[in-house]
Amino acid sequence: MVNFYQNILQAKKEGKKLLAVLIDPEKIELQNISSFFEKVHQSMATHIFVGGSTDVNNKTEAVVSEIKKATKLPVILFPGDVSQITNKADGILFLSLLSGRNPEYLIEQQVKAVPLLQKTKLEIIPTGYILIDGQKETATQKVSNTKPISQSDIELIKNTALAGEFSGKKAIYLEAGSGAKVPVNATIISLVNDNLKIPLIVGGGIRSKKQLDAAFNAGADLVVIGTAFENDESFFNQLKK
Repeated sequence: MVNFYQNILQAKKEGKKLLAVLIDPEKIELQNISSFFEKVHQSMATHIFVGGSTDVNNKTEAVVSEIKKATKLPVILFPGDVSQITNKADGILFLSLLSGRNPEYLIEQQVKAVPLLQKTKLEIIPTGYILIDGQKETATQKVSNTKPISQSDIELIKNTALAGEFSGKKAIYLEAGSGAKVPVNATIISLVNDNLKIPLIVGGGIRSKKQLDAAFNAGADLVVIGTAFENDESFFNQLKK
């Protein structure tokens, strides 16, 4: 059985940079998945994340099933809540929202997920999720009823990331939020990366190859791009293998 986390660790050790395409089940049509993945496979994408802050029409399982038909890339759940768990994927980011103080997203959703996860073969990757201010109110803020950390509060961001690592998380995810006006800045990424021993995931607000390279060069091990592809699939042309 493939161990996706070990693959991420190995890539980090070798300095290989990873790119995840984030697919929101509410924003993609099933009939378009096959053609979408023709572009994905021509790009440098290494992983597929599936999830969103909400999934009111319960499309996650159907979308994941269709994605699995279209690709051999690992499909990892990035769930907004317990309702988005499906055994059709390969793994799950078991997220705790460390930047907020709402117990529902620190531990309650995780407890609710346990009975479901025990019935699956999903690889579980405990992940500390830190929402960073991207100068736009995000769906994550609204759903979780929490505030992001200001990009100027760099010590708090670093300490929150380290608290996640010290608590046993296997990865830290710095997230500016879907559709963020600005991505997490390079200074923050660099400081967090310099202090962490575990993989660093960065997402939100990345809309150009220049911004992607900046995140990688600052120390992100895996960058996540979603909205940019939703709005303009030609962005894949900038990310050819």
